Amino acid sequence: MHVNRRDFLRKSICAAMGGVSLYSALGNLRLVAAAANARPYSFTDYKALVCVFLYGGNDAFNMIVPISGQERTDYVTSRGGLALPVAGLVPLTPPSGGGPTNYGLHPAMKNMTGTVDADNVAGNAGLGSLFSGGKAAIVANVGSLLYPTTQAQYQNDTVQLPPQLYSHDDQSNQWQTSRADDANGTGWGGRIADLLHSANSGQASMSITLGDTNRFQRGLIVNPYAMNPDGVSRMSYHDNGDECWIGGGCDGSIRTANAAAYNALIASGTQTNVLERAYADASRHSIDNYQVVAAAIGDTPPTWTTPFQNTDLGRQLQMVARLIKARSALGMQRQVFFVSAGAFDTHSTQLVDQNQNLLEVSQALKAFHDAINVDLQIANSVTTFTASDFGRSLAVNQDGTDHGWGSHHFVVGGAVRGQRFYGAMPSLARYDEGLPLNGNPDDTGGGQIIPKIAVDQYSATLASWFDVATGDLPTVFPNLGRFSSANLGFMT
Repeated sequence: MHVNRRDFLRKSICAAMGGVSLYSALGNLRLVAAAANARPYSFTDYKALVCVFLYGGNDAFNMIVPISGQERTDYVTSRGGLALPVAGLVPLTPPSGGGPTNYGLHPAMKNMTGTVDADNVAGNAGLGSLFSGGKAAIVANVGSLLYPTTQAQYQNDTVQLPPQLYSHDDQSNQWQTSRADDANGTGWGGRIADLLHSANSGQASMSITLGDTNRFQRGLIVNPYAMNPDGVSRMSYHDNGDECWIGGGCDGSIRTANAAAYNALIASGTQTNVLERAYADASRHSIDNYQVVAAAIGDTPPTWTTPFQNTDLGRQLQMVARLIKARSALGMQRQVFFVSAGAFDTHSTQLVDQNQNLLEVSQALKAFHDAINVDLQIANSVTTFTASDFGRSLAVNQDGTDHGWGSHHFVVGGAVRGQRFYGAMPSLARYDEGLPLNGNPDDTGGGQIIPKIAVDQYSATLASWFDVATGDLPTVFPNLGRFSSANLGFMT
């Protein structure tokens, strides 16, 4: 796969404009530099964080569903025609003290084989088997917060709330930055990379995205490298229908001369203004990365014990597994990956659409875990976690749901304290405005569930496992001290 010059220029200009604002934040840059200098990082082991972002706002209340008790009654009353029947749910059975025992998993994520559609290979057992096998945990009711927030505080406007609640763009950015108070903030994955990148000996970026550009990996020092799920994206120079890879060899005197001219234009120190320098830097960065990565992963994909599904998310995670397999060749001790899936904004036809979405997610995560665990045998070194713009509203909108707030998420890996729930499952009772004693104390009053765990806490727990020093956590998560716990305990 390759990127033509027009697309590359468009993306580079966007990156350059973002870089201007980022690098003007000298205070943040100094904090990161000071932290890195105070605690220079060095590792002899390998670890990877893999963010799976579900764009659109996944409805977790139809992903993890009450099977019995008052919770089931409340769920059916609130969800009406969207309520899933008990018969199809996969019971979740945490051990004593590991969370509620009357919840089940969406039927599309159960422990059986299946297919996403006729064009895809047979599916594998899904997230249900990972949970029951102790390799996946559920973190309940997580969301973007500036401070711990109660229903009374929300309704009386006595606590500062994240701006633009229920907005896709804003809430996606707040999840990815863990900075609801900074619209231009870097990503928390990017801030971690800024701290830890010097521990890697390789020349490629430790932050790689297979899910396109994102705020999560944006740093002040480390630039993420964007790859196509099928391989490296290379710039090409076209001439008379032929092409020649920029940064690589080519045949023919005209094409060779054109490539040489382009390489001269992007040579370091030859540009006269900041935009030219930014474009040249981005070009060189891309060329350097694809040369290193292409050499490390080779031309022949590995054969995996559990086949990856031929879905967008399946292909992304397959390439992540391939990159992790090449970690030694890349000189990596720590890596941060980003993959994504879309179409979770289910305002209508939710029962059909979410079934398809969750089947894809469940099978892709299981295939990825099998590749890491069985083929690469480093399950304790790779942790995969889900994130999304927000949850959905508890109230229904005919055959769909509206934008919500709090949501449940999965964390998967050998180092996860799995088969457990972390945090409290919220009430799913229908809220009756004006009758708070008989309503739902976890509801805003408009059908959105108020999160009880902040993104900061969820993310900091992952960062601690990734070996970010306790003293550096406030640099990565400036608002973490506002919440009761910096570590939720779901990682070993």
